[in-house]
Amino acid sequence: MDSIIQVLSNNLPWVWVAVTIICVVIESLTLSLTTIWFGISSFVLVFLAFTPIPFGAQLFIFVAMSLVLLIFTRPVVKKKINQKQIATNYERIIGQIAVVTKKITALDKGSVKINGMEWTAAVKEDITLEKGSKCIIEEIAGVTAYVKSI
Repeated sequence: MDSIIQVLSNNLPWVWVAVTIICVVIESLTLSLTTIWFGISSFVLVFLAFTPIPFGAQLFIFVAMSLVLLIFTRPVVKKKINQKQIATNYERIIGQIAVVTKKITALDKGSVKINGMEWTAAVKEDITLEKGSKCIIEEIAGVTAYVKSI
């Protein structure tokens, strides 16, 4: 046991390099924002290992720094990464009511007007929507709005 501690003491920077690499690899595989904080802490310990700080103290610093980073920075980073995407114009109109401006049948595309914009429109069902009737936007595919009757 003493020989293992002696070997570790002589190679502490390499031990921390190995811990850093292992933590970064695990984080890259899981993307859970958990092991990255341990990787950052072990990277700092690579440099502290060149000082005469004993291994037990280094281990305590590693655990303390990792927990502080995990508890205080993970929620902030997670919130920044998981910010909801802002819907583009076409995503905003899905589910809204539009007015048919050109007759739409199962065989012929027509057009609808929504929010002051004219869209080419089609139906997926065997229905006909007359000019002036109202419909709901179901889906957008390319420049075509697929609509259904209200």
